[in-house]
Amino acid sequence: MRNYELETQRRIEFIQDVVRSAGAKGIVFGNSGGKDSALVGILCKMACINTVGIIMPCGSKRNYESDKSDAEIIAKKFDISSRVIDLSDVKDEFIRITGRETQLSDSSIANIAPRLRMTTLYAVALSENRLVAGTGNKSEAYMGYFTKWGDGAYDFNPIADLTVTEIYEFLRYLGAPDSIIKKAPSAGLFEGQTDESEMGVTYSSIDEFLLTGTTNEHDKAIIERFHNSSEHKRKMPITYGGLI
Repeated sequence: MRNYELETQRRIEFIQDVVRSAGAKGIVFGNSGGKDSALVGILCKMACINTVGIIMPCGSKRNYESDKSDAEIIAKKFDISSRVIDLSDVKDEFIRITGRETQLSDSSIANIAPRLRMTTLYAVALSENRLVAGTGNKSEAYMGYFTKWGDGAYDFNPIADLTVTEIYEFLRYLGAPDSIIKKAPSAGLFEGQTDESEMGVTYSSIDEFLLTGTTNEHDKAIIERFHNSSEHKRKMPITYGGLI
């Protein structure tokens, strides 16, 4: 049986050490209403009373409905300070201006929202001497299922070692609402989008592979393809090192 009481305390101490070492006065994170941001928000508030979650709808109808509602439920239940910054108009204007000079692909448009949210979090952080807490998990990192310089950008991440399965277990231990635990994981990048349908493989299969090294051959092929094609996301930018 996993000792979540001890694990919670260790993660709290980790967060406190990071904040103290940086000389920061607080923490900011993106409160998306999803499982990962919920766990990060809970842990950060336990570690630092000056934690604020930013709810950032950005065009998707779901952002204004279930995501926003779930984000507010988490904030209220765990007494996390909350703000709403609507980025929809910013995204539309960005697409309009950029579209004058290039034909934007569907992929580039889908990744605008995470990067605008990252910019927003850092604007708040730098204005208020806060650190940006990351909300990515181990399963997504392995698959490369995150936006480079979007949700993949942060100052520290207290849940990066946890698979999606472990995230759910941790949330149950902490008493998170069922609405967070049972909702289909989605980045909310466009209407009807879910993580698992977009990847073509379930998180349970990904986690089985990560935790045991085995899964069915069909899923293994998908997992390896995603992992190999996203290797650049897990490395620092390539730089010139001079002639050998």
